[in-house]
Amino acid sequence: MINFKNKKILITGATGGIGEYLVKKFISLDGEVLVTGTNDKKLENLKNEIPNIKVIKFDLSNHSEIENFVNDAISKLNGIDVLVNNAGITVDNLSLRMKNEEWQKVIDINLTSTFYLCKNVIKKMLKNKSGKIVNITSIVGHTGNIGQSNYAASKAGIIAMSKSLAIEYAKKNIFINCVSPGFIKTNMTDKISEEYKNLLISKIPMSRLGSGEDVSNTVAFLSSDMASYVTGETIHVNGGMYMA
Repeated sequence: MINFKNKKILITGATGGIGEYLVKKFISLDGEVLVTGTNDKKLENLKNEIPNIKVIKFDLSNHSEIENFVNDAISKLNGIDVLVNNAGITVDNLSLRMKNEEWQKVIDINLTSTFYLCKNVIKKMLKNKSGKIVNITSIVGHTGNIGQSNYAASKAGIIAMSKSLAIEYAKKNIFINCVSPGFIKTNMTDKISEEYKNLLISKIPMSRLGSGEDVSNTVAFLSSDMASYVTGETIHVNGGMYMA
């Protein structure tokens, strides 16, 4: 059985559809969890629903403060064993219409912030001589998608970056992996039309959207001692829609 008793876990992007499942999964497995996000109301609601989590409001686009944020989070947790980089945004546009700021904003938050978080957390994990990092990427980082050249680039970048970090720190007992979700049932997918949803499902061999539980189960495995010989890998959670 997977158990995170006495393990300290930091989760970014905790107020999104997948994020909430991640938080609940680690709490259900006895982990000590600190979450971050930018939406006051959603953070408050999450705290009310799960009183034993710790919360820090932080904007990951503020790169100059990421080191201080990590130090604050580790202080509140009294250590760190697992980092789950789940935060991400989309600003969609066709490539010829995409404004410079639309490109840069997505790269800054999805890719650059993930690198700085990894960098600063790894510093602490080196002292502990162990650690697990799971970066959430996307099927779009493998397949591309119309109107999402910025998002696809950021997610593909996370995969390549994670492999490089995994090579650098494998001998230090620090494991860095990715989970690449396909189309997951969230509040966002609930808003799309039934016609488009059916079109998506028709392209998925398992003939259904994934769930947040599907993603959180995989993240929990990679964060656990059961994945003690897995690093630099990307596990696809997409119902067979894309097979690497």
